[in-house]
Amino acid sequence: MIDEIQKMEDNKTPKGRIDLIGCGRLGLRVGINLMQVHRGGPKVIGAFDGQKIDGGDVIFTMLGAENGQNKTDFVKKLCTHDEKFREIKSFPEYISEDNLDLIEGDVVVIMVAGGNTIETASNIIKHAHKRGAKTIGTAGIFGFGDENIEVKDISEFDNTNPAVEELRAQGITKDHLIVTTNKFIRDNEPITPYTLDEIAKVLTLNALKQLRDKND
Repeated sequence: MIDEIQKMEDNKTPKGRIDLIGCGRLGLRVGINLMQVHRGGPKVIGAFDGQKIDGGDVIFTMLGAENGQNKTDFVKKLCTHDEKFREIKSFPEYISEDNLDLIEGDVVVIMVAGGNTIETASNIIKHAHKRGAKTIGTAGIFGFGDENIEVKDISEFDNTNPAVEELRAQGITKDHLIVTTNKFIRDNEPITPYTLDEIAKVLTLNALKQLRDKND
């Protein structure tokens, strides 16, 4: 019995890698969630973002960040685990066609924001799928915090979500998990910390499930 328990304990150690593409207000939340996972979760978390922290990044400064600090370096600093248990790899740069090879995760969580990011997201998804990795991303996350959050494969959506339709136009038609409130900048609603908390929760638990399925 003791040997069986030890075997189960050994199987619950961190395994694999989850890459976070975008470490802004949402990516930071997901990163912190993943750091706190016990009895499993990723061995390595890859953090990708070219932005530096400024005065508008309130959640960062609340946690002790300084203006001008790389967001990914701050995510790494927050992780107090021994690197033998869990390691954060910081990549303080934007992802483009020129550096896609830096993405090595078993699961890739895409949280890029600002402007039209569809082409970048589609390139990341195609690269990840070519490597055999699983992907998850967002497609509209505006809202006050009490919205219904949809989670399903891109193939399961109808044609009413414009972000989904743009990804499909780029050739992403299946095997990509979407998390969305189906609310967009056009809807005259903000993105509140409550919405980000809920979206981060859903992204985290589904990324962990994808990691488990990838490593089973």
